[in-house]
Amino acid sequence: PPAEPLTERRQAGGVRTIVLNNPRRRNALSLPMLQSLRRDLLHDVKSRELRVIVIAAEGPVFCSGHDLKELSSEDDVKHHSQVFELCAEVMTLIQKLPVPVIAKVNGLATAAGCQLVASCDIAVASDKSQFATPGVNIGLFCSTPAVALGRSLPRKVALEMLFTGEPLSAHEALMHGLISRVVPEDKLEEETTKISQKICESSKSVLALGKATFYRQITQDLDTAYKITTKVMVDNLTLRDGQEGIEAFVQKRKPVWSH
Repeated sequence: PPAEPLTERRQAGGVRTIVLNNPRRRNALSLPMLQSLRRDLLHDVKSRELRVIVIAAEGPVFCSGHDLKELSSEDDVKHHSQVFELCAEVMTLIQKLPVPVIAKVNGLATAAGCQLVASCDIAVASDKSQFATPGVNIGLFCSTPAVALGRSLPRKVALEMLFTGEPLSAHEALMHGLISRVVPEDKLEEETTKISQKICESSKSVLALGKATFYRQITQDLDTAYKITTKVMVDNLTLRDGQEGIEAFVQKRKPVWSH
């Protein structure tokens, strides 16, 4: 029989759900899996109907990171480079997309799988989820996951994860800022839907401007960050939806977004 797709994409009510669909391989980020994920992220991304992307997974492991079988030959440097370069492209793409991206985590997220969670704008996890960067234990330090982890977690927490490979529980991950929310497993779908629907109530163009600006200013010094965001606030007011929102507030009515 034909192989099932590595990712499944479905969309309804402005929300696109991308499901990592290779539980037998622990949803490893093989080269084909990364290509499939990139394709689903980019599909018709400028459509007015698309407002939020949710990344979820089949099976008890959200994502185990890279497929080590692809990395077992020390001679194939070209292939190894291709895997890590595509992975970096997908992680940075998530933050460049014009819509918020939510990780919906139910289970274990390790190495590049933990990197995927850290790269998303929002992460909602069940209380049974765990997060780890155990590459050090097999002689492959999680250097690329460390980029996302080091930008999401306090430095000493990130380094303890990287140096020991020991996992964080969902509640520890929440406490340190790796994820946004922890809920019981049976409430995960409901909570993710609630956040997605709330985002869908806002203007896509305003959110796109806000998301791009957030990531642009966050790496700057304080004065530069304020210069950037001051100009963007002025630009925001030139958007049709920027004026519509203010007029609706003054007139005490619901805004009608053009997106």
